Amino acid sequence: MCARQIHRGASGFTLIEMIVAIVIIGVGLAGVLAAFNVTVKTSADPMIRKQMLVAAEALMEEVVLKPFTVTGVAPANAATSCGLPASVRTSFDDVSDYHNYQTTGICGIDGVAVAGLNTYSVKVTVVPNAAVATDLAGLPANSVKKVTIDVTHGSETLSLVGWRTDYAS
Repeated sequence: MCARQIHRGASGFTLIEMIVAIVIIGVGLAGVLAAFNVTVKTSADPMIRKQMLVAAEALMEEVVLKPFTVTGVAPANAATSCGLPASVRTSFDDVSDYHNYQTTGICGIDGVAVAGLNTYSVKVTVVPNAAVATDLAGLPANSVKKVTIDVTHGSETLSLVGWRTDYAS
């Protein structure tokens, strides 16, 4: 026998096999990272929608807790920004006073802007309507008001609809 023996079938990777493996793993990782990139880009969307919903719900609660109607002159609402006198709602004494109330930014009842929500806008529409009454078990048209609150951020709008009936009269 020869002093030197050649072992056939030795295990291991060749340089070409290693390069092919690295290329395949690299392509796979690129696909996974592309999927993560899409997810990360839209990860703030649920927070924005939640903030829009919270702002709409808070304003809806404020509106429907007001008396159904109070004699007096309703304010002439126009689009305004938080901090301006027209954004103050402390004098609103019934549901109809909120009709056409709209601001850039989300304001508290005192007109002060809520921190971090200055890129949002809100609009309130109050509609006393006979068509509304047919949706609520045939109540008289003058005893129902439909309240719609639209909160907008960028190109996205959330609408919240509520009904206020004259249950106290």
